[in-house]
Amino acid sequence: MSEKIAVGISDYKASSAPDTLVTYALGSCVGISLYDPISRIGGLSHIMLPTSMLGRSEGDDNRMKYADTAIDDMLSHMECLGAGRSRIKAKIVGGANMFGTTDGSFIGTIGDRNVDAVREELVRLGIPIVGEDVGANYGRTVHFDLEDGRVVIQSIGKDVKEL
Repeated sequence: MSEKIAVGISDYKASSAPDTLVTYALGSCVGISLYDPISRIGGLSHIMLPTSMLGRSEGDDNRMKYADTAIDDMLSHMECLGAGRSRIKAKIVGGANMFGTTDGSFIGTIGDRNVDAVREELVRLGIPIVGEDVGANYGRTVHFDLEDGRVVIQSIGKDVKEL
């Protein structure tokens, strides 16, 4: 029996078919789906910031908040469940400019910085990105179907997209 598993902000979940992973309200945050089509094991992360270096001064130890640590941890979890690293593909969603500013400030560029950090981490890990819906200025909800790796994106006032 399939289960719908919610992934919160600064969180990730990993599971297998027939489950669906869902994350809501991706604004400047980025949702990263990783999928092994042979084992049908997948993971979905909802990162908030590009690098864990930002949290060190605050004493923040939530590794799921940052692109550079969340993706590594989720990948390790998926491998423990039986996923094969060489078969894993990624899809990324989010990274919007939700704050209406392009002044180059930290807050104004956080969506772009998150997307860049996710891309860099996936390249470092050798995981190809096979689909993406990033940028713009609106939020997104992601449904990641572990039966077939489909990512369905819903946004208010927009057509449903599928990656």
